[in-house]
Amino acid sequence: MSRMLRASAIMAAGTMVSRVTGFVRSMVLAYAIGTAALGDSYNAAYAIPYSILDLLLLGVLSSVVVPMIVRAQQHDPDRGRAYEQRLLTLSTAALIVVAALAVLVAPLLIDLYTDWDRGSREFEVAVTLARFILPQLAFFGIGSVAGAILNTHDRYGAPMWAPVLNNVVQIGAFLLYAGLGTGGGDLAKVTDGDLALLGLGTTAGIVAQSVVLIVALRRVGFSFMPRFDLRNARLGEMGRAGIWTIGYVVVTQLGFVLTTNLASSAGNEVPGHGISPYTLAFQLFQLPYGVIGVSVITAMLPRMSRAVTEGRFDDVRTEFGSSVRLICSVMVPVSLLLMVLGPAITVPIYGHGANSVADAVYIGNVLQVYGLALVPFAIFQLLLRVFYSFGDTRTPVYIGAGTTAVNAVFMVLLSAVLPARYTVMGLALAYAIAYALGAVLAWTLASRRVQGLGGWTVGMALTRMYLSALPTAVLALAAVWVVTEALDGLGFVNSLIVLASGGGLGMLLYLGVAHRMRIPEVNSIVGMVARRVGR
Repeated sequence: MSRMLRASAIMAAGTMVSRVTGFVRSMVLAYAIGTAALGDSYNAAYAIPYSILDLLLLGVLSSVVVPMIVRAQQHDPDRGRAYEQRLLTLSTAALIVVAALAVLVAPLLIDLYTDWDRGSREFEVAVTLARFILPQLAFFGIGSVAGAILNTHDRYGAPMWAPVLNNVVQIGAFLLYAGLGTGGGDLAKVTDGDLALLGLGTTAGIVAQSVVLIVALRRVGFSFMPRFDLRNARLGEMGRAGIWTIGYVVVTQLGFVLTTNLASSAGNEVPGHGISPYTLAFQLFQLPYGVIGVSVITAMLPRMSRAVTEGRFDDVRTEFGSSVRLICSVMVPVSLLLMVLGPAITVPIYGHGANSVADAVYIGNVLQVYGLALVPFAIFQLLLRVFYSFGDTRTPVYIGAGTTAVNAVFMVLLSAVLPARYTVMGLALAYAIAYALGAVLAWTLASRRVQGLGGWTVGMALTRMYLSALPTAVLALAAVWVVTEALDGLGFVNSLIVLASGGGLGMLLYLGVAHRMRIPEVNSIVGMVARRVGR
């Protein structure tokens, strides 16, 4: 537990700063272009390279590449160095080609991800932005492989801190647009120069992030030498393992395509209620998982893979149990606070400039619904890593297909019965239902694989966490009621008061109650923080 806490703390610190600067980035972007038509065009273009990377690389990294690098380090005479160089060479060459092709077919990609007419201004602007943003595919892919190699060397700092530079560069670009651009949030007035500043500024951030990771590789003694002897790259083994992971990502991306189409259709009917509020609320929803969940999983997966390779299945169960309890000790109170404080969180961040307070409140309403999904989503992601550590990439595809199918059914159903102004909230609810059911299925199958995951122990721990968090939720509700009744609504200052009283004091109350209830994960976190502060 202490080793996991130390590794996770390093990553969580970097990720926290990254997410905070990411919030500033989103805040400045919303200030500059708003969340109506121009915001939807930007967010549609911005989402596409991430979707392509998911299909080609990022899903395979966590489930296939990291375990294969670990095995190469354990069994190859050069401790896997040549294999790492082949991997970086292959990914670099492939992603340069993919980036070039993506730029050429940008209109087809925008048409796939949105419900806009090809001749509309939204479509044309999104295509222009996509052609400026899509070249980042090559740089992002290179950085991702470099980060995976660093993680297998137990160097977690650079991969977690490099995105901070990315955010800073993009913030600078958006501030330049806000100060020098002529279009503001008006889609009709935005010029090609404005779009170039937005798009190239976005890509410049990824370039800077990748450079930092390459420099970090050199500092651990990695000297890149292009290697094209692909017969020794174990592509066959990677393909056999990765085909199922790619299948899983394809399934989830089909769900994302449906989501963006439904959201863009709603935005056509009610401006400000389309892709942008979905994207911004989802980013906020991902923050707790990104800070805590990703940090724990990144530290957990290499160790779990080593335990499986050495046949130490008891250690696999122990690693999983410790991870899920550690993550949920934070996710449980945060999920309740998101459900209560959604608008109070989003108004100070997004209620400025080209974006109105009403637009920001709607983003908060979507975030409230997403709060339901936080704990199931985090547990779901942990469970998939159990299969990946065994080299099983097939089962997650079936689980992901089932989860995505349930999500799609509920998205279509809720979009059909809800008014357009509530469509995006319905998409968030469908997401929560799907991942709750998916987590149940994944737990059942993973438990069979390792002959038990300690469900009773985890269930009792979660029960105690929720009981400890209930006073926090009540305090947050009281803060919202008192401020909105006494101070007439959630403006910028009123929202900060709610966050300080309901969120800040609420989390302190949770820590106190959890400490009294002797929840060990909370006590470990409090003890670690106290020791660091004492220094």
